[in-house]
Amino acid sequence: MNLKGKSFLTLKDFTKSEINHLLNLSLKLKKERHEGIRKKYLDGKSIALLFEKTSTRTRCAFSVAISDCGGNSEYLGRNDIQMGKKESIEDTAKVLGRMFDGIEYRGFSHQKIKDLAKHAGVPVWNGLTDEFHPTQVLADLLTVQEVKGTLEGVKFVYVGDGRNNMANSLMIGSSIMGIDFRILSPKKLWPNDNMVKTAQDLAKENGGTITISDQSADILDGADVLYTDVWVSMGEEEFFEERIKLLKDYQVNREMLNKTNNNDIIFLHCLPAFHNRETEMGEDIYQRFNLFEMEVTNEVFSSKNSYVFDQAENRLHTIKALMVATL
Repeated sequence: MNLKGKSFLTLKDFTKSEINHLLNLSLKLKKERHEGIRKKYLDGKSIALLFEKTSTRTRCAFSVAISDCGGNSEYLGRNDIQMGKKESIEDTAKVLGRMFDGIEYRGFSHQKIKDLAKHAGVPVWNGLTDEFHPTQVLADLLTVQEVKGTLEGVKFVYVGDGRNNMANSLMIGSSIMGIDFRILSPKKLWPNDNMVKTAQDLAKENGGTITISDQSADILDGADVLYTDVWVSMGEEEFFEERIKLLKDYQVNREMLNKTNNNDIIFLHCLPAFHNRETEMGEDIYQRFNLFEMEVTNEVFSSKNSYVFDQAENRLHTIKALMVATL
């Protein structure tokens, strides 16, 4: 399979076979790294890392993956470039495309990454936009496949804000991979109709299903995977009070795990997670709203059902596979 030169802006632009190819390559590269093997897959390649939004896992995964494979990276934060300020996105893309072999972008507007890909002439990879976070979902799919041994037919429940970039990307990715995907969310936070229609069409083609409900009994029974995300995304901090009111009954806790009737349920979270008061924001929320934990309890986060750190590690291996395959 040849993915050379292809950008990765959203999972819906890739086929089931192409995603399976990336997952299989990820497993190969993960095995090599654990055995201490460092092959120069990206020897002589230079990668631009554009970060308008800060990051821990995405930045580290790209940087370490490039280094492991013998490539070079240049980090450019929001104050390091003039893209969209003094220089158009098109002009910036054309300049960077002549200097670099690939471009990662993490920021706000999804239109911006589409414009970058249109004009750069080199592969562009989505490290996160307001609409999609596809590199995260590659890691999520790999984690489920490793633990469950398959993706097809897996019952996958996402709990929380059903409109955010993670809900969108998980819904699209699951529909392509033949997963029984369910969103448990208050109606006010359901994904938009166009996104749901796209996912349903993909699911029909690939043997998956899409279900959205605000009733836990309809969604949780028989689940294999339980996934949640922060209640308030970066840049939306002013909405904490509103989201807490909407989502306090959708916290992933032991009672919710028990409702799946599956002792081997997998818990996943893309991180960071507010599962205790050991962060500035966690303490602030406790002082303002008397909440010790938000989207997930510490009991669940630290339980044998939690694979969040395996999931975080897999960011490295799937991002490495993505760059190797497209360069």
